[in-house]
Amino acid sequence: MALILVIDDDELVSRTLQRALKMYGHQVMVANSGTDGLQLARRHRPDLFILDIMMPGMDGYQVCRQIRGDPTLQELPVLFLTAKAKDEDKIEGFRAGADDYLVKPFNMEELELRVKAILRRVNPIKMEPEQRDRVVVGNVTLNCRTFEVTTPYVKTLLTNVQFDLLYHLMSNADQVFNSQQLLQDVWDYPRDTGSPELVRAHIKNLREKIEPKPSEPIYICTVQGHGYTFSSANT
Repeated sequence: MALILVIDDDELVSRTLQRALKMYGHQVMVANSGTDGLQLARRHRPDLFILDIMMPGMDGYQVCRQIRGDPTLQELPVLFLTAKAKDEDKIEGFRAGADDYLVKPFNMEELELRVKAILRRVNPIKMEPEQRDRVVVGNVTLNCRTFEVTTPYVKTLLTNVQFDLLYHLMSNADQVFNSQQLLQDVWDYPRDTGSPELVRAHIKNLREKIEPKPSEPIYICTVQGHGYTFSSANT
């Protein structure tokens, strides 16, 4: 029995898929935004993503790229199920990392055959529980089950938002993200919306929790004029 995560902002579509896939014997989780879907995936690690493209905030292409860039999810298969039918849409979907692409409206029996084929074809790397449950960068460990972060200086519990922000930074260590990128990737804000102050406030709070000296951070660093990064060089 496969655990399938459906990510689609149309609740009617997602619930219809959930009922139909359950009839075929699958377990099904549903999320109505990219951010919610990624959070669910990190906590439950599905066997397959069924992903819409046209969603507010983080679109399906972005979600797929996030999956492919996440060390705990990157080997999992992705099936795009979308109304975008042009060849260039399909090409972009495959470039984003999709395993298959099915256009709406669709036949449910065909979808189930695609699902079975993907699950037979794709053999995800089997990870030990500690690998699925933790993100480790140098001497910093983020526990994805308990939301605790451990450094040589402190062990502390994070809020949901703090966890999501730190998870994103640590999973992409040494990559630099500006405030707008973080608003899209972590908070699921549409492009060019949201306040950078929100990001700055949460960065400040995280530093106060994990840095030995928050005013001179060694983990969550500012790259002047570019944004923030989780540095592996000082761990």
